[in-house]
Amino acid sequence: MQEKRNIQIIEWEDLDKRKFYSFGVFMTMTIRATVYPATLIRTRLQVQRGKSLYSGTFDAFFKILGTEGVRGLYRGFMVNTFTLISGQAYITTYELVRKYVSQYSEDNTVKSLVAGGFASLVAQSITVPIDVISQQLMMQGQGEHLTRFRLNFNTETGKPKKVFGQTRNIMGQIFAADGFRGFYRGYVASLLTYIPNSAVWWPFYHFYAEQLSQLAPSDCPHLILQAMAGPLAAATASTVTNPMDVVRARVQVEGRSSVIETFRQLIKEEGCWGLTKGLSARIISSTPTALVMVVGYETLKKLSLRPELVDSRHW
Repeated sequence: MQEKRNIQIIEWEDLDKRKFYSFGVFMTMTIRATVYPATLIRTRLQVQRGKSLYSGTFDAFFKILGTEGVRGLYRGFMVNTFTLISGQAYITTYELVRKYVSQYSEDNTVKSLVAGGFASLVAQSITVPIDVISQQLMMQGQGEHLTRFRLNFNTETGKPKKVFGQTRNIMGQIFAADGFRGFYRGYVASLLTYIPNSAVWWPFYHFYAEQLSQLAPSDCPHLILQAMAGPLAAATASTVTNPMDVVRARVQVEGRSSVIETFRQLIKEEGCWGLTKGLSARIISSTPTALVMVVGYETLKKLSLRPELVDSRHW
């Protein structure tokens, strides 16, 4: 622990792991349910050519809500909940790597950057197959003409099979077209998106928190400063990594195999502005996510403190 820091960081060894994981699952599920509509909108905006379907984030929201209802904003959500596993893997990896790196460096920026990158590597290895399936489900409805796979309708009722029936439907089509590798389509693009995103987010989060602590009154609760720092870090990381996120979405939804070729085609067809597609939706989803995550995560860590530490330090 760096005693000279204005904002003390609760480290891995300070936690009661049973409480930490129990509260963590609930927190992660709540966050995902809250921001999922923005994630769906971002995906559709990134995959569409130009403004062929939606002119922007709010146009997409109202069109989807008007034609597909609230359920349309949650297409693929049940499948996406399986990323709870990767969420817990991410948190565990981040904290363990921070602990390991602290043996060699006490610099918080170094610990955050290395731990964030490794945590994202582990999480994406679990998340990509779930993302591939859920993104295909997200594109159904108004966006189905933008993807390779469409739900097969039940010949008796004329309606698609419900929830996991739709999931099996899409999974079968992916496997038939691409085999097992199809579930890891865009894996490299995902790593190139989320490892830098995670590696950038954590150092900026601590940086912004420290800068804010210099400006705030000495009695200002740390949680308020952290709650402000999280969205700032999220907006920064989203802006930096959005170009690769656009490429990742197209590789996974359109079934492309080359990250470089997808990038070149995007620039050729839509210019540099194409690299900003879905950025506003991404910031809209990432900043409140960061706010809730930071408040939830820091509160989670405080609630999970080992009993003997609860009253011994000022957090």
